[in-house]
Parts: sequence; C-alpha cells; structure tokens
Amino acid sequence: MPLNPAWIFVPVLIQLTLTIVLYFLLARRKRKAAEAGEVNEARRGIYDDAWPESVILVNNCIRNQFELPVLFYVVILSLWSLNAVNWLVLALAGLFAISRLVHAYIHTGSNVVPVRRRIFIFGVLLVAALCVLLGRAIAMS
Repeated sequence: MPLNPAWIFVPVLIQLTLTIVLYFLLARRKRKAAEAGEVNEARRGIYDDAWPESVILVNNCIRNQFELPVLFYVVILSLWSLNAVNWLVLALAGLFAISRLVHAYIHTGSNVVPVRRRIFIFGVLLVAALCVLLGRAIAMS
C-alpha cells in the first residue's frame, strides 16, 4: 500500500477535534453547574475556584491542549514540509493522538494523576522521537 503523506494530518485532525470536543464538554459542565447553583457568581469571571471540580478538570484539560500538542503540530508540519513522512512517522503521530485521547479521558473523568502522568510522559516521548526524525530529515536534506 503506497504511503500518502497527507495521512499525517489524520492524527492532527484527531487532536484538533479533541480540543473542540473539550470546549463543548466544558460548556455543558458549566451550564449544568450553573443550573445546580454550584457556581460562585461573584468569582466566576476571574477565578477558577468559582467552579466545581467537574468544570475545573475540563478547563485544565483544555489548557493542556495548548502545551505539548503545540509542539506536535510544529514537528508534524515540519516533517510534512520536508517530505519526510513515512510509516514510522505516521505510527508515532497516531500513537500520540491516541495518547492524547486517553489523557483527556482520564483528566476529565477519574483524574488518577499517576496514570495520567504516565500517559503524558508517553506522549512526550512520542514527540521527542518525532523530533529526532525531524532532525534526521533536516540533516539529510
């Protein structure tokens, strides 16, 4: 089966979709908390602690989507622009997207920090491996 370099954007699309879904989840949880009277109205515009834990978990998870995933986007776009997409790059990018889905599921649900941390570190290692492949592609160009 021939490799289509555009497939590299499937994991990117998964990560982008995850971020958008988290925004919808945040809106849903905020609405539910407000309807239940669980929001400190005097603090809600500025302070995260105005919201119940269920909202804070999602909000923190959204913030996390603008940390490690930003590095992922840069390395993926760089690999693609150097025409360095191969099966290994696709596999690592796919695993990264899966790790982010699992991380978000844990972060917005049970929030078991040791498990969440292991998943996060796995994602960091995947991005690091992609960076090594990017360095190799730069050196060979």
